[in-house]
Amino acid sequence: MIGRVGRWLDDRLGLARFTRSALDKIFPDHWSFMLGEIAFYSFAVLVITGVFLTFFFDPSLKDATYHGRYLPLHGVHMSAAYASAVHLSFDVRAGLLMRQMHHWAALVFLGAIVLHLCRVFFTGAFRRPRELNWVVGVTLLALAMANGFAGYSLPDDLLSGTGLRIMYSIVLSIPLAGTWLAFAIFGGEFPSDHIISRLYVIHILLVPALIAGLLSVHLAVLWHQKHTQFPGRGRTNDNVVGSHLWPTYAARSVGLLAIVAAVIALAGGLAQINPIWLYGPFHPASVTTAAQPDWYVGWLEGALRLFPPWRITVFGYTVPEVFWPGIVLPGITFGLLYVWPFLEGRVTGDDRREHHLLDRPRNRPVRTALGVSTLAFYLTLFVAGSQDILAQKAGVSIAPVTRTLQVLVFALPLAAGLLAWRVARDLHAADPDHERGDQRTWPTERRPARPAATPAAARTSTGAPIATVAKASATGFLAGVVTTVAALVAGWRSRRHR
Repeated sequence: MIGRVGRWLDDRLGLARFTRSALDKIFPDHWSFMLGEIAFYSFAVLVITGVFLTFFFDPSLKDATYHGRYLPLHGVHMSAAYASAVHLSFDVRAGLLMRQMHHWAALVFLGAIVLHLCRVFFTGAFRRPRELNWVVGVTLLALAMANGFAGYSLPDDLLSGTGLRIMYSIVLSIPLAGTWLAFAIFGGEFPSDHIISRLYVIHILLVPALIAGLLSVHLAVLWHQKHTQFPGRGRTNDNVVGSHLWPTYAARSVGLLAIVAAVIALAGGLAQINPIWLYGPFHPASVTTAAQPDWYVGWLEGALRLFPPWRITVFGYTVPEVFWPGIVLPGITFGLLYVWPFLEGRVTGDDRREHHLLDRPRNRPVRTALGVSTLAFYLTLFVAGSQDILAQKAGVSIAPVTRTLQVLVFALPLAAGLLAWRVARDLHAADPDHERGDQRTWPTERRPARPAATPAAARTSTGAPIATVAKASATGFLAGVVTTVAALVAGWRSRRHR
């Protein structure tokens, strides 16, 4: 019966030939190419755990009273959103595990995207003809950050409410349109009765749909253009050397999926994150101390704390202090990210050639130095987001810590960039193959899906037979499954004994 259905579909859609061609596709073996897959698998965990959470969360700010198992909040008046989040954590079987897995998966998802973009930047994988995929990747980063913030704000606890207050102030600081935008987004003056329900729709429907669509576009463009690869023996601008999709790469990829799910499950079951029951419900008159957002917006928090209080008036309109670090800096950040492939191509005069072989960072000292300097800048801002905690731990006042970080935010990127440029230049000069690497040919014809240099008996680029790699991947897969089950059981048991 199945065979008949398969033949019927093949007669009408030609699936067999497409399937054979797809399974014969070659994927490079370098570990850094797995960063994108980690992001994809983390997104899958996000969707699965998020579906579970939607059955129990109430995105409403109507008044409610908690009568669950967490006694310190028993009988306390709060919003329905906060009450349902606490109920989900203590009164729903495996609810806390799913909440924490969802949160950890979001952090891993964003971390993998950032690392993937760094790999693409430092190796030059954004160059022609892959500018579109770079733009898609930057958009995915922006959407993931926005959705992470929206989900972080949903429980209506004191910490997330403080974050919403900051976001309201940032939107309000936009000249001319700020008041209108703030009221349109929040549905009124802060705190509004509509913001949680609006963020809920954005978080579970609009942004995930956009992310799924862009991931599909990203993979389709990647499939069409073929993979980039690092230069090496047997690798040219005309071929792709690595493993076939089936069975070698598929086994390895499924094993990675199991490992990613296992690590997230372990973190969700054993590492506490965002304990909203300790923060308490949000009240506009209350402010929590030592408030720290998730890491992906830590740099924005640091910029708000370090930027000087510049308030100017232009044509009768006041531009408040928050506008510069809250609107201008993120605008410059993502604006430069979007235009970088075109900017570098125009400056270097290298925007008309197709690039399928990657650069080693040491062979592009200027680009490497700029990237390291940029990372140092945002890392300093990230640390500055905890300047109050640093001052508390050091036993000093906040003012000297702030002044020190204001100096470091300029001095550290400059020093890191100069050091990276010097090291990359020296390594480039000492590389015996760098001159040969600079003399590559750059053909414009379309690359074949399967390299001519690949032997009939498919092997990996390191010479390992498929059976060996498949066996190792299967072992990793089984280990990941066992670890995932163990993490789920541990989280379940900890929930029962709470």
